[in-house]
Amino acid sequence: MSLIPSFFEGRRSNVFDPFSMDIWDPFPGFSNAVSGGGASRETSAFAAARIDWKETPEAHVFKADVPGLKKEEVKVEVEEGNVLQISGQRSKEQEEKTDTWHRVERSSGSFLRRFRLPENAKVDQIKAAMENGVLTVTVPKEEVKKPETKAIQISG
Repeated sequence: MSLIPSFFEGRRSNVFDPFSMDIWDPFPGFSNAVSGGGASRETSAFAAARIDWKETPEAHVFKADVPGLKKEEVKVEVEEGNVLQISGQRSKEQEEKTDTWHRVERSSGSFLRRFRLPENAKVDQIKAAMENGVLTVTVPKEEVKKPETKAIQISG
């Protein structure tokens, strides 16, 4: 018996859904250099841009490490009404014929991360800011409406 519900079988997405029990692979079909796949080190290292997601009482806050990128090289978008997409690209450094490289550890290439936002996200009020190589995306939350309590008079 499969642990994955039948409606998920055979259907994978690169959208992280924290509310799903589906096993998540952010880059299906993409092998990274760490696991011995065929991708180049430069692409694999940058493709896995590190992103933290925390929830506060007021908002969902995403922090992405994008060192060396300008804000013009990063995109923050909302797709399908509730999918936050953060992407960007770092170009490979120009090589001169007279240069001799001794070590290349800084990554280049593209990255793309997608997160399914919960229903209480105010997607029309998302704000993004970048400072010191860290992109912060703030997604405000709807206020939780407490059910109104009405006292009932007891007769007798």
